[in-house]
Amino acid sequence: VQLQAFGGGVVQAGGSLRLSCAASGSISSINPMGWYRQAPGKQRELVATITSGDITNYANSVKGRFTISRDNPKNTVYLQMNSLKPEDTAVYYCNANIYTGWGTSRDYWGKGTQVTVSS
Repeated sequence: VQLQAFGGGVVQAGGSLRLSCAASGSISSINPMGWYRQAPGKQRELVATITSGDITNYANSVKGRFTISRDNPKNTVYLQMNSLKPEDTAVYYCNANIYTGWGTSRDYWGKGTQVTVSS
């Protein structure tokens, strides 16, 4: 199983970016999917999560600016980021809890994509 993220880049404050992350491989089902981020010198933190039933959860710092969504047939999760701020600068990681059909489900992580917001 692999998670591959796309869509990072450099944007000015107030701008928008859309991240996407596709899961591939031997997948039976995917439970929550989400995005986390890690800024230099800081711990990785939750940005947003979404269940297979589209129940969402957001960090307070991104509520009203970011929107998480998913396409279940495509095993893909998206993060639309609007009104970006310099403090949103970080490496963004996608995460998915995946059941392969063997044993129990487990968390998988993508390699991360850099988002840089200039002031």
